[in-house]
Amino acid sequence: MRSDIDIAQAATPRPVTEIAATLSIPEHALEPYGRTKAKVNLNWLKALPMRDSARMVLVTAISPTPAGEGKTTTTVGLGDAMRRLGKDAMICLREPSLGPVFGMKGGAAGGGYAQVIPMEDINLHFTGDLHAIGVANNLLSALVDNHIHHGNALGIDVRRVSWKRVLDMNDRALRDITIAQGGVGNGFPRQDGFDIVVASEIMAIFCLATDLDDLKQRIGQIVVAYTREKQPICARDLNAQGALAAVLKDALAPNLVQTLEGTPAFIHGGPFANIAHGCNSVIATQSALRLTDYVITEAGFGADLGAEKFIDIKCRSAGIHPSAAVLVATIRALKFHGGVKVADLKEENLDALAQGMANLERHIVNIRDHYGVPVVVSINRFESDTPAELERLMEHVRSLGVTIVLANHFAEGGAGAEELAQLVSELCEQDQRPAHTEHSAFVYPTTASLWDKIGRVATTIYGASEITGSSKIRNRLKELGDEGYGHLPVCIAKTQYSFSTDPQLLGAPSDHVMEIREVRLAVGAGFVVAVCGDIMTMPGLPKTPASENIDVVNGQITGLF
Repeated sequence: MRSDIDIAQAATPRPVTEIAATLSIPEHALEPYGRTKAKVNLNWLKALPMRDSARMVLVTAISPTPAGEGKTTTTVGLGDAMRRLGKDAMICLREPSLGPVFGMKGGAAGGGYAQVIPMEDINLHFTGDLHAIGVANNLLSALVDNHIHHGNALGIDVRRVSWKRVLDMNDRALRDITIAQGGVGNGFPRQDGFDIVVASEIMAIFCLATDLDDLKQRIGQIVVAYTREKQPICARDLNAQGALAAVLKDALAPNLVQTLEGTPAFIHGGPFANIAHGCNSVIATQSALRLTDYVITEAGFGADLGAEKFIDIKCRSAGIHPSAAVLVATIRALKFHGGVKVADLKEENLDALAQGMANLERHIVNIRDHYGVPVVVSINRFESDTPAELERLMEHVRSLGVTIVLANHFAEGGAGAEELAQLVSELCEQDQRPAHTEHSAFVYPTTASLWDKIGRVATTIYGASEITGSSKIRNRLKELGDEGYGHLPVCIAKTQYSFSTDPQLLGAPSDHVMEIREVRLAVGAGFVVAVCGDIMTMPGLPKTPASENIDVVNGQITGLF
């Protein structure tokens, strides 16, 4: 079997102008980055009305495992299959971060014959959006420290600077550092640290803003520090919003590329779902709803993380809703959740499969009953799947009143997902409301307290018995409510590998306790982050990082997957 990068490099992509033409985008609205990728002018897009005929499909998955599930691959395959059925469809994905590209994951552009291209560009520097976000974030950091150095007219308490620097790389050594050492000319020494770019509030703002004016307003609301009297200092107090908007202006336009089969794709924005809200930009999604009748998008990691935040943060903020959801799983991943080691996943094991299906079942219940979205289960097939395993899985899912389909888009491209596409389009046709109408089912109301919102997600979605937090955490959440931020949604940062905060608790653990370790205000993004368990907002590289396999041979990049 050829590698993903071999398949991608063997493809002959169409000029991006031709892809744009299929969406009726004129050349004057394109800002090409070479022959195969381009940004689409934001003003031109905003002038288009969102279609009443447009329907949105959310692709999500079971809790991720080392065996892989194939959520992005399914998103691409489903988009290709929709087009094969004659549907006016396109896909919307997140931009990969260089952290996982060089760390564990090695890339995020789909796989096999269901990929977006140019795969190497998308997985590496692409159009420079993530670099612009990092620069904007760190410019704000520099302005804070510069203000303190030059007299501190705002009275910033250097012990209460909350704004961190960022880097689009996994670098554990930068989690906690001391800055401004070396004498008075270098500012005031203080403890600081780095987050990864995709966890930054600038990334969240970038992905939730609807246009340049909204971006600038959100940036101005960022709380960067507090005074000794605990009064918030915002980015607008430093007159920073204009400069940051200037850095981000070009990046804000969505990026147009294509799949291997020529399906149009917007790839724009890339927050992680385990430490941020895990969705591509609102601008890209709403633009797609202006251009096509079917918009297929994904939310990061499992449906407990990405899909919950997609509904409770993105859909609530943007006033949109999905007509259907696709829940992706594999036999191998379900057996892993049933206790089988990675080395033994190719062996038939019906008992482990039955145990692992508890993870799938909880995700189904969450999507259908708590998010209020009709769901189809899509199983990515592997050669090691046995007839008995497939029969057991399909029988169980059907007993839950849910449709299940076997898909083979990894090996066959869009042709391998036509049955899935037909089922999804039928669900969309049953929805009488356009995608640009407000979603009707949320996990919690905006009127609940921040503590209750976190508790509602933990007990309803994660199966926890309760949430806990120190008196400092409880007081901080109360302070935020008293300061006027209690109406905001919550964004929970926790491990993606389990419903609990312990990555070793597989399947569908219940009655566990979720501890809130830290609370961060992201008022510009429009949510409050609750950091739970041992999750890090600056990940580290694994013992054997994916970077060891990446090389350039005869001018071509190798080793991406």
